[in-house]
Amino acid sequence: MKPLLALIALFAIYGAVAADDLVPAQECRPRAGLPNFLAKANTPGAAVKIGYLGGSITAQNGWRPKTLAHFQKTWPQAKFSEINAAIGGTGSDLGVFRLKQDVLDHQPDLLFVEFAVNDGTAAPEQIHRCMEGIVRQTWKALPDCDICFVYTITEALAPAMLDGNFQRSASAMEKIADHYAIPTIHMGMEVAKLAKEGKLVWKAKLPKSDEDKKSFEGKFIFAPDSVHPHIETGHELYLAAIVRSLEPILAASKAKGPHSLGTPFIATNYEQAKLVPITAAKLSSGFQPAPADFAKRWSNRMSALHKAAKPGDVLTFQFKGTRASIYDIIGPDCGQVSVTVDDQPVKLVPRIDAYCTYHRLATLSFGSDLPDAVHTVKIEISSEVPDKAKILAKNGNKIDDPKRFEGTAFYPGAILLVGEIVK
Repeated sequence: MKPLLALIALFAIYGAVAADDLVPAQECRPRAGLPNFLAKANTPGAAVKIGYLGGSITAQNGWRPKTLAHFQKTWPQAKFSEINAAIGGTGSDLGVFRLKQDVLDHQPDLLFVEFAVNDGTAAPEQIHRCMEGIVRQTWKALPDCDICFVYTITEALAPAMLDGNFQRSASAMEKIADHYAIPTIHMGMEVAKLAKEGKLVWKAKLPKSDEDKKSFEGKFIFAPDSVHPHIETGHELYLAAIVRSLEPILAASKAKGPHSLGTPFIATNYEQAKLVPITAAKLSSGFQPAPADFAKRWSNRMSALHKAAKPGDVLTFQFKGTRASIYDIIGPDCGQVSVTVDDQPVKLVPRIDAYCTYHRLATLSFGSDLPDAVHTVKIEISSEVPDKAKILAKNGNKIDDPKRFEGTAFYPGAILLVGEIVK
């Protein structure tokens, strides 16, 4: 989404939300703290694993490695390591499905969840379902694992913060944190404070020359794009917020022991969300394992990545449940697919978007809030090739090499499912 359009959309969302629905801004709400993490961090020789589940802000070489280094310095008697489960451009609606594979199977002692920016336009009820699904899956598999929600900020999401409230997504996440007594940290409070004082530059390159530095005198440069903080500036503010918050969180960390789940906050939460290899579907002969060099790039996220490239190649599956989608790769050589769910009208869905000058992970969504019954899904590569030049132009991109953009490829790797595959 272009920055201006994103701003307009988010301002519209913010304006439509009643003030009572937004949670008052507060850097840290310690709640029940992180007692199990603290106990293990204080144990000489203990191996402490920190899971980081989030989007591109977490994927950066910023607050994630900075906090890991801070933990190691603060508790030198333990040995800290990270589980980096950050994927750019994705929110909790993918995170809840990949949680087991990308995080829980590695058995973290503490899990940070960062999706407030990428969930910025999601409906509160959907955020509740996904975030509660993350909590309940975690504590069902690893009841001693502590969880902390962390929130980030962008210029587009700042209006609520400037008015003294959390943005809509963070406000929705607070409901789940309250229900399960999970500590939360808003890493953008100091950013919002500087912005309100007129001391923040949301978007600029860091100055190199003395002359350039003079033009920003008295100003704090947050990010090159108003979203992804500079490692040297914005991410330092994020680190400082976590460091400040550790004191009240650790003070509240008294009741060590396994976490209990209790009654769900929302009955339709995604506790049963799962990632199923694409080989569970019926694949036509055109589908083959993706080329080894290509598949290797995604092997830590998709163990069964396949490729088909001819119109008419089709995959089908049946499932009993309420939601399904395909975890796939989109990119320059991709085309579009026709999707049929039960007897609903066929939908054409491109597997290339305005950012596709390269390949990246994506989600092909087609079935949500379905009746809890058996559903049939059919996905077929379409002979209709999307207008790739027009799609790319939406983000100011162009076809640099026509050969790279040839083709109608489809790269499915897994089924994201709330329910069970029916054989």
